[in-house]
Amino acid sequence: MKRKFAVAGALLFALLPLSACGEQDGAVTLRINEVTHSVFYAPMYLADSLGYFEEEGIRIELTNGGGADNVMASVLSGDADIGFCGPEAAIYVLLGGTSDVPTVFGQLTKRDGSFLVSREEEPDFQWTDLAGKDVLAGRRGGVPAMTFEYILKEHGLPEEEITLNYDVAFNLMTSAFEGGVGDYCTMFEPTASEYQAAGKGYIVAAVGDASGEVPYTAYFAKRSWLDENEETARGFLCAVMRAIEYAQNEDAATIAEHLYAQFPSTSLNSITTSIESYQRIDAWKSDMVMTQESFERLQDIIESAGELPERADYNRLVDNSLAREIFEEL
Repeated sequence: MKRKFAVAGALLFALLPLSACGEQDGAVTLRINEVTHSVFYAPMYLADSLGYFEEEGIRIELTNGGGADNVMASVLSGDADIGFCGPEAAIYVLLGGTSDVPTVFGQLTKRDGSFLVSREEEPDFQWTDLAGKDVLAGRRGGVPAMTFEYILKEHGLPEEEITLNYDVAFNLMTSAFEGGVGDYCTMFEPTASEYQAAGKGYIVAAVGDASGEVPYTAYFAKRSWLDENEETARGFLCAVMRAIEYAQNEDAATIAEHLYAQFPSTSLNSITTSIESYQRIDAWKSDMVMTQESFERLQDIIESAGELPERADYNRLVDNSLAREIFEEL
């Protein structure tokens, strides 16, 4: 009898998923509010389409916040379990004083994912060409705009020589640019590729190439939620981390087929081009760990933009424990 149970147990074990992340019992619905919907965040969508979330017993309810401030508001109000945007939103809340700190527990992207689009074809574009021009680069205080400002300073362009338009909401910039506002506009993929394919503008530079590594977008939740839902958070990170590996190593055309349901109005060619662009700039953070060095660099960028009244404490805002454990297991 013991031998029969042992054989049955071995067979059962062999049928389990070959993953270090254990399959969870039941299904938990995670409400996630994302800053915008972009191929830049491909691993999160791949984790869903490839069934990685399902294997962890997780269902994703995804909403578009249309800006980091809206994402943070959604988490603080309890309308979302997890927020996904630039870490600057969490820094501002921490410095404002709160008893339930919005804690970063996983970093997805490690550089700016936007591309600079011009109205004119500029095959020999240089950042100094922006002198005297008007640029739509995001809302004031947001990581996209502050990173752009940082790049300009790094290239020796005085602030007074360029007009950065902060008046247009993040999710309305492309339509404003198409309507005639600005000489240049920063766009995420697949919008940038679609815009260029339609003959409306030309991609002249990858902002991420110029900015270098910075913790650009990350997952955060209230400390109380993380404490009460550690296993769910673990399963979520595991699924996304597996998808990051897939996105980094799989053929772009194959990835595009898995993403098409998320971008039904975008051609497969444009999605493929977008994936190739993000693979080329090494956009995703394999271990999802936000290092103190990168966190301080982000604060340098925010401070340089004049938006940081004081430095935030890395240890109060970032908890890498789950990410580190999962990466070691995988």
